[in-house]
Amino acid sequence: MTRRIFVSRLRKYTMKYRILFYIIFLYSITSQTFSQGYGNAGQRYVQPFGLMSVTAGLGVAYYMGDLRDGIDMKHLGLGPSISLGGQFRFTENFSARGEIRFYQVKADQQYSKNYQNNLSFRTRNPDINLGIQADLFGYNRHAPINPYLFAGLGATFMTPKAQLGDNWYSLAPLMTEGEKYNRLPLVFTGGIGVSVKTTERLSLGLELCNNFVNSDYLDDVSTFYPDPDALASDLARQLSDRSPEIGLPPRQVGGMRGGAEVKDSYLFFQVRAKYLLGNRQQARERKKLKCFTP
Repeated sequence: MTRRIFVSRLRKYTMKYRILFYIIFLYSITSQTFSQGYGNAGQRYVQPFGLMSVTAGLGVAYYMGDLRDGIDMKHLGLGPSISLGGQFRFTENFSARGEIRFYQVKADQQYSKNYQNNLSFRTRNPDINLGIQADLFGYNRHAPINPYLFAGLGATFMTPKAQLGDNWYSLAPLMTEGEKYNRLPLVFTGGIGVSVKTTERLSLGLELCNNFVNSDYLDDVSTFYPDPDALASDLARQLSDRSPEIGLPPRQVGGMRGGAEVKDSYLFFQVRAKYLLGNRQQARERKKLKCFTP
């Protein structure tokens, strides 16, 4: 009986010390990890919540939609993409981000398998989006290179145009498929990037962002060829069916002009810059420093 009691107590003490050992072990690893980030940057711990930054990006935009049936390296139709925004940090790894952006994309079916349709477009659009960014390394790790993922929701204002002769014409008011569509659709954004710390406040990097439009009319092409007599003007009829321009007969009414089952999207590849403004705590400390500086 005495032996059983002894064994039972021994197991209890062993379990207690084992738990204590695990706690100490985990604490030591956490402290070591944090101290490595602390030592590398030579900076003290900064409360991440409330840290604000301004961001900017410059790069290219690429269109994916009905007028493109594959990647043609000779005729990518790349256009510029510009972004300006801000970032608000919630935790070590997560931040809110918002941006205003401008981009241009274009395509021409003369370089595609559906060359007989002879459709083309160019659009120069603004968009706005809000999202969440997840950094691989926490802010206080002070990692010199920090990969990240992001996702968001926004909207873009679509302004597709087509060239006829020497002039460019806005396509949406012409209703080239006999349908009026929403020119301000939602855009779902997602991507990946990497940030490289160049100074205490400035970071540079690269970012790849895909923007999925909740519309198939980014290019003004989606469904079928309409009855020409139902269109409002001769200009609408000319820009709805452009096959006669290359010596082909007009397309059949109801024939496929696009493919509504897959919606349009546009891709950004940008060089990015981020400048850290700090938070209220750091602003107060800077004020104190100025006050005490002779």
